[in-house]
Amino acid sequence: MAKSALLGRVNSLRTLLIGLIFVAGMFNLFLGISFLYDPAGMGGQFGLSPNGPLGFAVLRADFTAFFVVIGLCMLRGAWKRNGDVLLVPAALFAIAFCGRALTALLNGTQAGFFEPMAAEAAQFVLLVIGWRWVPHHKIDELTG
Repeated sequence: MAKSALLGRVNSLRTLLIGLIFVAGMFNLFLGISFLYDPAGMGGQFGLSPNGPLGFAVLRADFTAFFVVIGLCMLRGAWKRNGDVLLVPAALFAIAFCGRALTALLNGTQAGFFEPMAAEAAQFVLLVIGWRWVPHHKIDELTG
C-alpha cells in the first residue's frame, strides 16, 4: 500500500511539474509573439530601443525567434511528455544567464538588472528537473 501511495505522489508531482513547464512555455510564446507585433514597446521593457529599420528587424526577428523557440519547445516537451525537447530551452536560458552574468562583471548593473536573471535561472532549473522527471533519452544516445 505504501508503494502505491508513493507512486501516486510522484505522479502528482510530475503532473504539477509538467503543468508549470506548460504555463511557462505559454508565457514565453506570448512574449515572443509580442516582440513580433510591438518590437518598440517590448524592447523598451527590456531596456532596448530600435534604431531605424535594422533595430526594428533585430527586435522583431531575434527576440521573437528566441522566445518562440523556447515557448514551443516547452509546450511540446510538456504536452508530449518528451524530456529531450526541454534541453533546448534549458540551453538557451543558460546561455542568456551567462551573458547577463558576464555583463554584470564587465559593465556593472542597474536597477532591474537581476530580475531577468532570476527568471532565466528559475526556468533553467524547472527545465532541468523536467528533463530528469519526464521520459527522455540518455545523453549518450542523443550525442552518439
